[in-house]
Amino acid sequence: MFDVQDFTARLSETWPCWVVTITLVVAAIIDGKQLKVPNWITFPMIATGWVYSFTLSAYPGWEGLFLSLVGTAVGLAVLLPAYAVGGMGAGDVKLMAGVGAWMWGTVTFFAFAVTALVGGVIAIGMVLSRGAWNKHNNQFWSILNEIATVKDPEKLAEIAAQRKPSMFLLPYGIPIAIGSIAYFAWSGMLT
Repeated sequence: MFDVQDFTARLSETWPCWVVTITLVVAAIIDGKQLKVPNWITFPMIATGWVYSFTLSAYPGWEGLFLSLVGTAVGLAVLLPAYAVGGMGAGDVKLMAGVGAWMWGTVTFFAFAVTALVGGVIAIGMVLSRGAWNKHNNQFWSILNEIATVKDPEKLAEIAAQRKPSMFLLPYGIPIAIGSIAYFAWSGMLT
């Protein structure tokens, strides 16, 4: 039977995770349709995560803000290398930073780990469904070689921009949403 008091008590503890979950779903839908996660989602997500952490979190004040800033940095750090070589858009990176602003570093890292698995499965499925395994396998090894041999980040960005038209585009907001929400659910944060 539905217990209103129990539901209210749980929601008062888990509402930040639900805010992130709803935001991720909206971002994934937009990314799936437009291949872009817009700034009007990512920047407010990051800023409100900082405000929440400073004012309402379990550690309000400077400690909460510090944890939020660390989470934001983790969200940026895990996807920035892929962005640097043209494997992902800036909106995807900022979306993961938004997860970090709200959920802090450890949760963000584990959400990213699940996201990477989900993204890998989807990417392999896309490549196989289009019969382009050899092309993308060669491209993958070429990218790794470029990372190892080309030390100039600007040159790497140039090479990535030239390669981008020949690549399949995966709206990575979708794996970010699926992976993060799956981790939240698995860890009991959405109960």
